[in-house]
Parts: sequence; C-alpha cells; structure tokens
Amino acid sequence: MGSQEVLGHAARLASSGLLLQVLFRLITFVLNAFILRFLSKEIVGVVNVRLTLLYSTTLFLAREAFRRACLSGGTQRDWSQTLNLLWLTVPLGVFWSLFLGWIWLQLLEVPDPNVVPHYATGVVLFGLSAVVELLGEPFWVLAQAHMFVKLKVIAESLSVILKSVLTAFLVLWLPHWGLYIFSLAQLFYTTVLVLCYVIYFTKLLGSPESTKLQTLPVSRITDLLPNITRNGAFINWKEAKLTWSFFKQSFLKQILTEGERYVMTFLNVLNFGDQGVYDIVNNLGSLVARLIFQPIEESFYIFFAKVLERGKDATLQKQEDVAVAAAVLESLLKLALLAGLTITVFGFAYSQLALDIYGGTMLSSGSGPVLLRSYCLYVLLLAINGVTECFTFAAMSKEEVDRGQENHGGAVDLGVPAEHKPATRTCPPRLHGILSHRQAQPLGVCTCHNHQETRDGCQRCLGDERCMEHSKWPHAF
Repeated sequence: MGSQEVLGHAARLASSGLLLQVLFRLITFVLNAFILRFLSKEIVGVVNVRLTLLYSTTLFLAREAFRRACLSGGTQRDWSQTLNLLWLTVPLGVFWSLFLGWIWLQLLEVPDPNVVPHYATGVVLFGLSAVVELLGEPFWVLAQAHMFVKLKVIAESLSVILKSVLTAFLVLWLPHWGLYIFSLAQLFYTTVLVLCYVIYFTKLLGSPESTKLQTLPVSRITDLLPNITRNGAFINWKEAKLTWSFFKQSFLKQILTEGERYVMTFLNVLNFGDQGVYDIVNNLGSLVARLIFQPIEESFYIFFAKVLERGKDATLQKQEDVAVAAAVLESLLKLALLAGLTITVFGFAYSQLALDIYGGTMLSSGSGPVLLRSYCLYVLLLAINGVTECFTFAAMSKEEVDRGQENHGGAVDLGVPAEHKPATRTCPPRLHGILSHRQAQPLGVCTCHNHQETRDGCQRCLGDERCMEHSKWPHAF
C-alpha cells in the first residue's frame, strides 16, 4: 500500500472519527442535560468520576500499549503472532478489573446507600464491561490495520445510540434504580460493540467472493483465535518488547491524563455532588479536544506508523514517504494551532453564558466559568501536543520510547505535567531529517561534512561552498 493511499485512508478515518466523536459528544451532551433534571448530582458524580475512572483505567492498562505496538509497521507480518499477543489483553483486563475493583470497594470511601444506591453492583458491572470490550480487541486492531473505516463508524455509532436510548428510558421510568441504570447501560454498550465486530468478520470471512477477503491475513473466523504458529512461537517477541515499552509510557500517561479524577477519588478533596458538577464542566471544557484532536491523533498515528519505518534513519527510508509524512505533519500542526487559538479566544468570552444555558445557576455560579476558561487555554496546549506525540511515537525506536518515558518521569519529578511537553522534546537526531524535510526541496543529503553538534544533539550545517547539496538544506535543523 503506497503512502498516498495510506494517507487517503487515514484522512477518511480521521474525518469519520471526527463525525463519530461529534455524534458521541452531542448525544452525551443532551443526555447529561436530561439526567441533571431527573437524578441527583451525587449519582452523576459517582458514575462520571469514580465508575468511569475504573472502566477507563482497566481498559487503558490492559490494551493501550498493545494497540500502539500492534498497529506499528505494515500489514505484511505474521498476524497469528500479533493476534496471540492481542488476546493477552483479556487476562490482563481480568486482573486489572479484579484488582481495581477490590480497591474501589475496600479502600475507597463508599457513598451513602440512601443517596447513591447499588454502588457495589456498579463497580462489578463496570469492571465486567471493560473485560467484555477487551474480547473484541483482536477484531478492532485487525480492522484498524486494514482501514475498515465504515465498520468502526457503524459499530460505535450503533453502540452509543442504543446505550443512550436505554439510559434515557431507565432514567425516565425507573429512576429509583440508581447505579443499576448506568451499569446495565455500560455493559449493554460494550456487548453490542464487540458483537458488531464479531458479526462483521464472521460474515466477511464466510463470503469468498468478497474483495476485502483478499487483503486479510486470515481466511476463517477461527484464525482469529489464539493458536500456535508454524515456527512454534506463540508471540512475536519484538512486538512484545515494544508493548512493554509502550506500557511503561502509557502507565504514566494515564496518571497524567486522568490526574484530577485520581485526586478526587483517592484524596476525597470534593464530595460526590461537587465531583459531579466538576466533571460536567470538565467535559464541556474538553469537548473540542475530544471532538477534533483525539480522532486526528488516533488516525494519523496509524498513517505515520505505516508510512515511516520505526527505528530507521530518515535518510535510509523511501524519500517519497518521508516527504509525504513531513507535509502531513506540517499541515496537522497548522490545523491544530488554528483550532486551538480559535477556541481560546472565544472560550474566554462566552464561558459563563454557555454554562448558564446548559445547567443553569448550578454550573454558571461559583468557580465554573473560571474552570471553563482555564480549559480553553489548556486546549491550545493539547492541540500541539497531540499532533507531535502521534508523529513521534509512530517513528521512535524502542530505545527512544524508553528514553521518552524517562523524560516524562523527570517532568513529573519537577512538577511539570508531561503532557504539556511535546514528545519531540527528546530530539532524536534521526527524526530531525523528517522534521526538516519540508524545507528541503529538492530532496538531497548534505555531503559537505562540515557540521557542528548543538546542545540538543541536532546537527547544524556550517556550510561549504564546495558542497553541491548544501543549498538544498536548511542551515539549522
């Protein structure tokens, strides 16, 4: 698959993901406004902060590293070993759901059952829903790697719509069920999502005339199950080591991403009602980041991972692919900066009005508007960080991923949120050939050998009039 074709698929995936996120957030936006008028803010706080944190932490720890490692590289690989590796997410998910569920039930403050009934059942069902979703992980990665854009859109859209309908129905007719409502809706959502992928691949692999079947590495649905490969190896150890590197990175990133929820959950700095109000304002503030930047980051990580060869110097890769990657990176950075600045400017002016329309004085009074304005500035930082991070993690070698993890750890030690530091802070010299590629027209390699190494490890060309290639490259990378 050529770089231009991969770019086209990535663009369609990003646009589809963008529309999907708009649908998700629009439904959630309306649903929260509806729920606030029927349920207490304490229930909203427990569901949106504590139980959702349990669900997201379990999924993140069990699958995020596997997704990044298994989506790296092209589709030409031993997929049996990759699928075997992905099935390890299920026992990992069981372990994390049991361990975290015990913490949620035994070590954390339990809500008043008169105000928030059925808390224990909610913890069990949210943990179970995370494990159920992990059952579809091999199908999801296979679909993403082969750019099955419509499948993701249809599966997730159908799941979230049915979940929202079920939630609204139960809230309207059975509000006394409390956490049963959201727990059953969450379990129903993950079940429908996994069934969509399973049914799709079952029908696809059962129709030999399908054109997509020719591009798939499996011919039967049973090939997606764990099995011993021809060479006797159960997994690809290179992918496994890369997964471990990403896991160390992901573990820290999860703490930074969900930091405020961990603080509220473990330190009890806010009561459950205030947590509900905070979470609503938080979701409104991060709405644009999730609508625009997250689908772009996820989709173009796949693009960069397919076009660029991980751990290989830019000068040794196909120059056409490197040029396309550099052009796309430049365009994404411009788009992210423009969107971030727009949100920052208008968000400061209309934060209080937006909160008053959405939730009344409960949200617009107090610290709500100040919090929303702070998020508008935060979105600008997220915009730049997301694009640079997806590019760098797609191109970095295992050793550079480990060094990046160490740099993130240093950022935490200094009290600086690592997510505010662009991933290119590590400045691998190998990546600068790609980053400077947009300025290098036509393509060439500087052969004057007259360079000076700067403090960040980059190469600065001092120039040599005898070098014919010198004029084609920038004087400072």
